[in-house]
Formats: sequence, C-alpha cells, structure tokens
Amino acid sequence: MSNLSNICAMAVMAKAPRPGKCKTRLMPPLDGEQAAAMSAAFLRDITENIVCAAREVPMHGVVAYAPAGLEHLFDGHLADGTGFVLADGDTPAPDEVRGFGRCLLHALRDLFGQGYGSAVVVNSDSPNLPTELLVRTAEILSWPGDRAVLGPAEDGGYYLLGVRQAHVHLFADIDWSTERVAEQTLARAREIGLEMVVLPKWYDVDDAASLHRLMEFFAHGEAGELVPYAAPASAACVARLGLVADAI
Repeated sequence: MSNLSNICAMAVMAKAPRPGKCKTRLMPPLDGEQAAAMSAAFLRDITENIVCAAREVPMHGVVAYAPAGLEHLFDGHLADGTGFVLADGDTPAPDEVRGFGRCLLHALRDLFGQGYGSAVVVNSDSPNLPTELLVRTAEILSWPGDRAVLGPAEDGGYYLLGVRQAHVHLFADIDWSTERVAEQTLARAREIGLEMVVLPKWYDVDDAASLHRLMEFFAHGEAGELVPYAAPASAACVARLGLVADAI
C-alpha cells in the first residue's frame, strides 16, 4: 500500500448528475435536464481544478457521494484519477451531528481511515474556485500541529473545510443550508480550542443570481485579487445549452 500520510485528500461532496435530483435550486431558471448538465460540468471543472492544484502540492481528488451503487453515473464527468468515497451519513455520531453533517463526517473518517495525512471536504457548487485556495489549504494542513482551514462562502456557508483529524464537534448543532453555517463552525472550533485558518470568501453557484454571475465571468472575467479557475467545462455547457445571462 502506498504511503498517503503526506498527501491531502480533496473530497468533492456531490450528487450524481441526474435530472430532477441535483442542482434543484437552479430550477428555474434551468429545467431538470439543463441543471443535470450543469452539475456534470461543475464536477468536471472542480475535479480538474484539483488536478491543477496537485501539480503544486501532494493532493488526491475524490468524489464523496451517496447513495451507494451510483458510482457509474459519474462516468465521463470527472478528471482522470479521481477516486470515490461513500458519504451517506451512515457513521457513528452523537445526536447533535445531524443531516449533512453526518455525510461530511462520514467522508472525512473514511479518508483518514485510508491513511491520508489531511482531508478536505469541498462543495460542488464553485466551478471557478481559485486554484490557489486549494493549494493554500493543503499547504496549511501540512504544517506541524493540529488545525483546520475554513473557506467561507458569500452566502454564509463554506466552500471547503480542511482538517488534520475528523473532529466530530465541528459538525455538531450546525444549522445546515442557512447563512449561519460558517459562523457556527468557527464557534465549534473555538469551543474545542482548535486553530482555524480562514481563507478569503468565494461564492457558490446555486441560484439564479449566482448563475448569472458565473455567466458574466465567462463573458467578461471577474475583478479581484484572486484569479478564478477558468471552468472550461461549465463555460462550454453554458454555450451548448444556449444560455444567455440577460435571460437568467
């Protein structure tokens, strides 16, 4: 077995791209088939972005998915070499860890069980996340001592959470899918005395307004200190579907 102790696992939390089962907050303006196509494009871009980051730091990309048995639905939608880890929430946890928190914890525990030295859960809604943020996360987690890394999203959630061990308390009493998620996660870290390094904010593409912003990025670029990932698969999908920013 290869030694994974110096490698950071990047786990994309993802649903299989099935019409009506994924990216439902983009329906409307998209229909079920279009939303599934965008979901597949996002997965391609995010996993290819991880491949880019892995050229600079030791990193492996995986997809954390559920339910079991649907791995084949990701065929053709992921970067070469992307692995899989089940994240259906079927893991021992206290009652305070509920819903999506159990899925995140499940993925992290499995990755640490495989021997990775650090692990990061990444959302599947940020196809143009700057590559440097993935690199920076892995670098921070490679430093000696225990710590975590939080990438806060503009909507109050987070686009990534990286750890050196699966701290259960980070997922306790979190109001998932609300604007309080990042704030509450920071509070849980303080409660257990865990150092949390906070990255710059980025945005999720999970509603009409953020989809419009992504399309404007494809057309005109995005100003700021961070350089977005080009997200070529998502750009091609937008063009293929004939989507127009002014109509979103």
